[in-house]
Amino acid sequence: MTAVAKQLDEDAMMERERRDIVSGEVMPENRLIRFAAAPDGTIVPDVAAKLPGRGMWVEASRAAITTAVEKKLFARAAKTNVIAASDLPARTEILLVARMTGDLGMARRSGALVLGFDNVQRQLEGPKPPKALVEAFDGSKDGKRKLYAAAHRLELKCVVIETLTSAELGLALGRENVIHAAVQPGGLADRLIFDAERLSGFRATRQSSGRPKEKHE
Repeated sequence: MTAVAKQLDEDAMMERERRDIVSGEVMPENRLIRFAAAPDGTIVPDVAAKLPGRGMWVEASRAAITTAVEKKLFARAAKTNVIAASDLPARTEILLVARMTGDLGMARRSGALVLGFDNVQRQLEGPKPPKALVEAFDGSKDGKRKLYAAAHRLELKCVVIETLTSAELGLALGRENVIHAAVQPGGLADRLIFDAERLSGFRATRQSSGRPKEKHE
């Protein structure tokens, strides 16, 4: 697949809608997780939406997936006996984190990502501002506020991602205590934004455009 075709495919995925087997609501794919049945009948998360077979879509949240498991909704959707383990929500979260940290690593290797408060601030004020600000949700609020204020002052439409911890960012980027990062426009930024929206259903904070939303208990 060419780079252009791959980007078109990812753009189409972000615009498609599917029906959640729990609520029956039709939602865009950035609010859903696809699940598929393995050959042995075990339900597995398909966070890349590429596994063969009939897909079953569930809202990207711990509560919705737990409901699907407890009420045996995967079997109903598949119209056959399948096995949905109780740890399915946790496994889904782990796979989403792995996908995001992998993309962050690729962004850094390709030169599309900058790290550190000063570098991010310079990127915001430069000729090619970032598409996404990546902030550790357990990082200092003061530094975040300054960067959000800079983006607002410059009238930038950056998407703020706050779904990963400092430790997860550090592991992905090979550095300790990573709090601030920025990703330039492109396919990796788009996919990170897409996956951050899904991961937010498993964590207390959510990604947003412009400024962070407050933590909800």
